[in-house]
Amino acid sequence: MERPTAVVTGGTGGLGRAVIRRLADRGFRIAATYLVPDEAESLESEVRVPEDGLLLRRVDCTDPAAVGAFMDEVAERYGPFNVLAALVGGWSGGKDVAETDDVRFDRMIDLNLRTSFNAARAALPHMRRADWGRIVMVGSRAAIEPASGQAMYNAAKAGVIALARTIAQEVAEMGITSNVVLPSVVDTPTFRRSVPYADYVDWPTPEEIAAVIDFLASPDSGVVNGAMIPVYGTS
Repeated sequence: MERPTAVVTGGTGGLGRAVIRRLADRGFRIAATYLVPDEAESLESEVRVPEDGLLLRRVDCTDPAAVGAFMDEVAERYGPFNVLAALVGGWSGGKDVAETDDVRFDRMIDLNLRTSFNAARAALPHMRRADWGRIVMVGSRAAIEPASGQAMYNAAKAGVIALARTIAQEVAEMGITSNVVLPSVVDTPTFRRSVPYADYVDWPTPEEIAAVIDFLASPDSGVVNGAMIPVYGTS
């Protein structure tokens, strides 16, 4: 098989870095988005890929025009690409529905759902030209077991599940699959700082979740389409 290409949005986050390392180790060319320049520099230094095998671009994934331009650049540089890992997202909570303001609600929809939609919509025309394709999105356990005080996050992640499963039906005959992983929490330094007294022992690590995404991004996962895969750890 010709050397495959993977696009990873949110590539410099804890999960994004773990996914990129695994895909790079399997011989993928990587194109990834970031927002913080220092994070991009450190990623570039730690990921080992052959020459011309890593493309990093600063992209606001809530901006459809910016995402479209990035996908076009990837296709122009590497040709039709095989994998989209849409990993941009974030959490905000602490307010009941009656107390949730429009800014908080819109931010969660933009950060979690709109970014995934923008990435998939812009990537699909290019992926259809490849021999095979895999789309992996990140939902949340909260989307199917919603907790109080974070309605906007729960709703946004439920939208990601619906988006991934809708795409799965639309591309089923094209050699493309679309699946969604559902973390509970992810054991990253950022999340540990936000809940300093939690018991981390049962939390799944970025590397453990990346292993699941790695399989879903492989040609061997073709029989899995439209799946919601829990990656809860043992909690």
